[in-house]
Amino acid sequence: MKLSTRARYGLRALIDLGSYSEKETVSIQSIAGRQNISVSYLEQLMALLKKAGLVSSSRGACGGYRLARPAEEISVGDILRVLEGGLEAAACPGNEDEGSCEGADLCVAKYVWKRINDSITEAVDTMMLSELIQESRRIQEEKGEFQEK
Repeated sequence: MKLSTRARYGLRALIDLGSYSEKETVSIQSIAGRQNISVSYLEQLMALLKKAGLVSSSRGACGGYRLARPAEEISVGDILRVLEGGLEAAACPGNEDEGSCEGADLCVAKYVWKRINDSITEAVDTMMLSELIQESRRIQEEKGEFQEK
């Protein structure tokens, strides 16, 4: 499974947002600057994440973004599904609706694809955004780079 730039940048943006939005909203420009992502691309990603209820925004001089739910309640899987759609490494009609694959009754490869897909789902659904935010802060603090607003 190869994740798109959309997923990689979106995850980085949410880690950044979670790190800096505890006290006040964070501007797209500040996230874009720290993460080296174009503002226009980040606006597209944030629109998707807002529509999915993962971030909220406010307008005005002190406007910006913040997480819509606690980071402990947002899994990496939640984020990736919004930005990527499905997370299946291998689509197999034999694992889906009955009758969609003629050879499903005799095919054992479908068990391989199902196990791989289940493993990916398990990994991303048990990894929480809060864990990544804590790790990011730890690394930045070690380097002396993390500074709250």
